[in-house]
Amino acid sequence: MNATLRERFIDLHRMAIAALITGAGQGIGLEFVRQLLQRDRSDLLYATYRNPESELLTFRDDRLRCLPMDITDESQIASVIQKIQTDPSTLELVVNCVGVLHEGSMQPEKSLRHIHSEQLLNYFQVNSIGAVLLAKHIQPLLKHQNRSIFATISAKVGSIGDNQLGGWYGYRASKAALNMFMKTTAIEYKRTCPKAIVVTLHPGTTDTNLSRPFQRNVPPEKLFSVDRTVEQLLTVLDGLQARDSGEFFSWNGDRLPW
Repeated sequence: MNATLRERFIDLHRMAIAALITGAGQGIGLEFVRQLLQRDRSDLLYATYRNPESELLTFRDDRLRCLPMDITDESQIASVIQKIQTDPSTLELVVNCVGVLHEGSMQPEKSLRHIHSEQLLNYFQVNSIGAVLLAKHIQPLLKHQNRSIFATISAKVGSIGDNQLGGWYGYRASKAALNMFMKTTAIEYKRTCPKAIVVTLHPGTTDTNLSRPFQRNVPPEKLFSVDRTVEQLLTVLDGLQARDSGEFFSWNGDRLPW
């Protein structure tokens, strides 16, 4: 068998390398899909969305699998994971980009008098609980011998140690809960998925719909385009080592306080 035929044989019989981006319908998640496809990082790229009119659905690439999913519905998470399991692939990258700060009448609280239980529950359901349910269902797919990463977009305002301004009760608390969920997941994964690295990421203030109403006082040099944000986060992910599992990283690779 000559070299060319041998390479083709290996290519046909090796397990495909797969990645999953949740919350890929817009913003940072959508840009992760775009850059991963451009960089040819995976043989298969699964991307979940909630809005059926998302730009994601206009992408044309044989490697891309677009799957509808609402992260607040555990049955939908389980359904997506079951679909991924049907493909003979090795999942090596998961990036959860789902998050909510404001939506319709839902706005971050400036003081205690603005707190409402329904809004708090929504923050936790989207920003915290959905991520740990994803970690629960995806665990079997990370029990392989290749290095893999489970990353979730968090926020620096979720750092209790860094909180100097107050306000934004629900968003801050739900991101702090997310960090705890992922720290605890990392500890369990060390036993069940020893090659998996679990981290939370602060992307910096990025020019997306999530941050747009709150950009007035952000210096231009600290407001990142989505392509810059994703480039920076991919650099952080590429540099992760096993000892980094369970840590909280900023866009520039700095470790953030809990």
